[in-house]
Amino acid sequence: MHQTLNFKSMDGLLKGKRGIIFGALDEKSMAWHIAEKVVEHGAKITLSNTAMAIRFGKVKELGQKLNAEVIPADATNIDDLEQVFTKSMDVLGGKIDFVLHSIGMSLNIRKKRPYTDVNYDFYMKTLDISAISFHKIIQTAYKLDAMNEWGSIVAITYIAAQRTFDRYNDMADAKALLESIARSWGYYYGKKRKVRINTVSQSPTPTTAGQGIDGFDVFYQYADKLSPLGNADADDLANYVVTLFSDLTRKVTMQNLYHDGGFSSMGMSDELMQEISNKLNKD
Repeated sequence: MHQTLNFKSMDGLLKGKRGIIFGALDEKSMAWHIAEKVVEHGAKITLSNTAMAIRFGKVKELGQKLNAEVIPADATNIDDLEQVFTKSMDVLGGKIDFVLHSIGMSLNIRKKRPYTDVNYDFYMKTLDISAISFHKIIQTAYKLDAMNEWGSIVAITYIAAQRTFDRYNDMADAKALLESIARSWGYYYGKKRKVRINTVSQSPTPTTAGQGIDGFDVFYQYADKLSPLGNADADDLANYVVTLFSDLTRKVTMQNLYHDGGFSSMGMSDELMQEISNKLNKD
């Protein structure tokens, strides 16, 4: 059973900070939970997603709840991204302190094309939307000098960037590229403006996109049984990302940070051993 954490002693951790949250769609979105949490900790934010996502999702509802301007943008389009940063600085009253990238989509997964027979037009879209958009967001901020010193940029990733998960398909390649972009830009932006850039490798989380992957429930249960602390949920992630946006983590950059209840360090758990043993005995 998930226990709600009490951070009253840390209220205001992001007080006075300005941020942009890319990717909130509905209550299942990790970006939705993060947006709520950063505002709870005192930040002022804008929200950005595609015009279609805004039309069919609940982004406007979140914007009203958090008093956050919603700025439509295709995160693969530089002109749109320039507008997001320019308008955000205007609306929020200054340069940006933090940015969240929580964007991912694979047409190969949606169309059930296996990794051994991907459609390469779909593949390029996967990379552009799920990873190269991160490069474009950072490059836009860099060229506009839109980030304050000691700012923080975070993208959400998954351990399939390091390990093979059947059916995760071309998203695994996109996540590997995403993490590489964070390391490369972390160097250049760190040297220029002390901006830190990290990725957070999250447990399987039942988002709208995640649940579109065949076998997601098996991914989820397997990780939960293997992890000594169990899966980290979206609220746990939101709390963690708040620390990465705060001044408490000023010297953390170019890292892929595992937020998965210990899954990434595990080989086998007693619970899974017992389950497999019971199945073998039945057979």
